[in-house]
Amino acid sequence: MTATSALRTGHVGLNVTDLERSLGFYGEVLGFDVLGQGGEGGRRFAFLGQDGQLTLTLWQQADGAYAPERAGLHHLAWEAGTVDEVTAFEARLRERGVDFAYDGVVAHGEGAPSGGIFFHDPDGTRLEISVPTGTAGAPVPVASAPTCGFF
Repeated sequence: MTATSALRTGHVGLNVTDLERSLGFYGEVLGFDVLGQGGEGGRRFAFLGQDGQLTLTLWQQADGAYAPERAGLHHLAWEAGTVDEVTAFEARLRERGVDFAYDGVVAHGEGAPSGGIFFHDPDGTRLEISVPTGTAGAPVPVASAPTCGFF
């Protein structure tokens, strides 16, 4: 089979335990808009995005928290434009009492120009907001592996 074009991520679907709680987190804290939602009974879902572009779908069908030791999603990462944007997100997340893996902006590895913040959503899903440059000299919490690897 010959590919006719390169694949790129369309959107990500996450299972959540409480759709309303997750909508508050991803909408109010991270700034995603609700593009649509539906379902019946306990089978609820919501489409989230920015500027009308679908980015994330939340599915209320999980019966427990994220389990990092299971196969599947490792973490979900977004790229910000500047380190200042990353630190603004950090402040909003800290105001909400969000669980962080590391304190403040950290580098992706020793000498890496990229880095960001690493935290968890209300169901424990591991999340990252980073920038490709501008974090040189930031702390490196894990010397033997990429910072985003084991948090």
